[in-house]
Amino acid sequence: MRAVGLFSGVGGFELGLGAAGITTELLCESWDAASAVLRRRFSAPLASDVRLLSSLPSTDVVTAGFPCTDLSQVGRTSGIGGAESGLVGEVFRLVRGNAPTWLVLENVPNMLSLHSGAAMHHITEALDDLGWNWAYRVVDSRHFGVRQRRRRVFLVASPTQDPRQVLFADETEALPTLRPDAYGFSWTEGNRGLGWGHGVTPTLKGGSGVGIASPPGVWRPGQPTGEAIVRPTIAAGERLQGFRAGWTTDVPRLGERWKLVGNAVTVPVAEWIGGRLVAPGEPVAVPRRPLNARGPWPSAAASMAGQREAWKLSERPIVVRSRQSLGSLLASHGSEPLTRGATAGFLKRLKASRLRTVPDFVKALDAHLGIVPT
Repeated sequence: MRAVGLFSGVGGFELGLGAAGITTELLCESWDAASAVLRRRFSAPLASDVRLLSSLPSTDVVTAGFPCTDLSQVGRTSGIGGAESGLVGEVFRLVRGNAPTWLVLENVPNMLSLHSGAAMHHITEALDDLGWNWAYRVVDSRHFGVRQRRRRVFLVASPTQDPRQVLFADETEALPTLRPDAYGFSWTEGNRGLGWGHGVTPTLKGGSGVGIASPPGVWRPGQPTGEAIVRPTIAAGERLQGFRAGWTTDVPRLGERWKLVGNAVTVPVAEWIGGRLVAPGEPVAVPRRPLNARGPWPSAAASMAGQREAWKLSERPIVVRSRQSLGSLLASHGSEPLTRGATAGFLKRLKASRLRTVPDFVKALDAHLGIVPT
């Protein structure tokens, strides 16, 4: 099978599909930093601007992890009509001219509820106008063998095939929670939440608009003071997204590398989808109901021949045990002490809040603050 990647970023979709046997024949990415990585890692031709593409080559799959800037909770929240997220319209323009067998979209779950789910209404109405079948599902990257909690919406559509055979063919029971050797948290929070993760980091983010890196914090109980409250290196961040360490080394600025990694599609999730594109399966037997056309959208739904249904599916189609715990991943790929300013700000907000946490965590933060240099 052949694929075209729109909004390719640093190639998360392309690398995952490649592992499933799907060859990418055209990439499209406008950010110079991401393009530098794509040129180094892939041999396919690279287009610079989706708006300047007049047509697509004949292909089996088109992928588009279109910009989340206007849809994210931490973004502008201007919605699907925003200047960046609205570029998804270019995808529909291109597939209308030369339809692939499959279209795969990816974005943040906030699109299901923002402005009463206006983004999903816009996207599904565009697909309905094309006469295509579609299905979407929220999945969490932590179930695919990476040590990161990352919820994303994946939508698969086709003019001829059943996309439920891709996204709804797998469902796995939750595995018992094991005692972790490290806990992830968001040091930029502390008022209303912690971003707390048992053995996983919170979602990697793109960072600030001025390129300041904001990787998550990690608490490693039992480590010496000064080494217990840390944040991952960029190499560890790349591994948290399923890339090999050093994937973005062609980009000199650390803040840009974190933004590239934070915006990427998690590689093993893309590999799972690619595997089902190559070998579709029977949809699992779970409860379903007619899809309510108003209000927030459910976490999984589909439309076949215009018949819309909500499906009761978990965010773990598969569960892959990671070969490395979060603590061992940091030991292998590096960490650095959380800075004094980041620690002090987080600790102040946490102590002023009513958030409940593990008592030893606060003690570890206090001890870290006592020795970390200014």
